[in-house]
Amino acid sequence: MTGLTVLLPPSETKREGGDTERPLDLGALSFPELATERAAVITAARSVSSEESSARTALKLGPKSVTERLRNLVLDTSPSMPAIERYTGVLYDPLDALGADAATRAWWDRHVVVQSAMFGPIGAGDMVPAYRLSHDSRLPGLRLASHWPVPAAAALSARADGLVLDLRSEGYRALGPVPGAVPLRVVSIAGDGRRKALNHWNKTAKGRLVSLLGRTGASVSSMPELADWVAGSGVVVERVGDSWDLVAESLEPVAV
Repeated sequence: MTGLTVLLPPSETKREGGDTERPLDLGALSFPELATERAAVITAARSVSSEESSARTALKLGPKSVTERLRNLVLDTSPSMPAIERYTGVLYDPLDALGADAATRAWWDRHVVVQSAMFGPIGAGDMVPAYRLSHDSRLPGLRLASHWPVPAAAALSARADGLVLDLRSEGYRALGPVPGAVPLRVVSIAGDGRRKALNHWNKTAKGRLVSLLGRTGASVSSMPELADWVAGSGVVVERVGDSWDLVAESLEPVAV
């Protein structure tokens, strides 16, 4: 990963299906040095998912989502698809990964990393099955908050060269902290100039930003360069004190 690395959280919602001829291959995932940690999480997730009542508590499943525990029982044999396609929801839908052209997909494959609770950091193009596990899931004999941070941070730091743009939520950022990574605050600017940090809709803005970066083939290695690059598409990223803000209004669908 050189120049720019974009760190994304995963999504609770996932697209079903995939390539039946390509089941999960831990050795083929990015950051192969995490194979042992990945295998341990998979084993623990499979164990807790084998019984409905334990899965409900550990994975925080409701009546409509309880069957998602079954995904964890067939991780080795279920169909896989690129991570950038697997995840859905308010952050990933603006990417329109299924409709993206080859150049955009290639950019994401080179620059985007997803922080998965199940697999740790993975590349956008890594082939993964559908699963159910969150950063705050409770696994028997394995605490994600202590299992992932050290090896994931080491793997990410070893590969990052240049700007690391951290768009992960707090819970997933804790699973793989990267010193020097730059978080981006999504804000809305009122008529009087006051800034308001957004919560739910900040994911949509981040998805639109990553879509724009991929579509335009962004070549940047610092925040000032990134701000200048997206400004060409009318998107506002600016420094405020020691932080960087992304102005949501500048990322309307027409802009990206």
